[in-house]
Amino acid sequence: MMIFITAKFLVKPEHAEAWPRLSAAFTEATRAEPGCLWFDWSRSLDNPHEFVLVEAFRDGDAGAAHVGSAHFKQAQQDLPQYLSATPKIISQSIDQSGWSELGEMAVK
Repeated sequence: MMIFITAKFLVKPEHAEAWPRLSAAFTEATRAEPGCLWFDWSRSLDNPHEFVLVEAFRDGDAGAAHVGSAHFKQAQQDLPQYLSATPKIISQSIDQSGWSELGEMAVK
């Protein structure tokens, strides 16, 4: 059962262009965790101040290790000052270990 998470971060307008750099250390450290399957940022097409994080961890233990890590605790201290709202999150345990193909849009 992998842990699949999507979170939305609303960044203050004056920091939006710098967000990839501001979150880089946290991103790199998280991607290096042994239980991290992916940790990918995207920018909203509708709101240039909103960044969407899609992340997955091998299992609950890996997710707990992430939340307990030094870099997570550092991000909790460093990143909120650049945000205009508390991030929104969806976190679910799912019976899957990776991405599946979207058959309805199969490329032939």
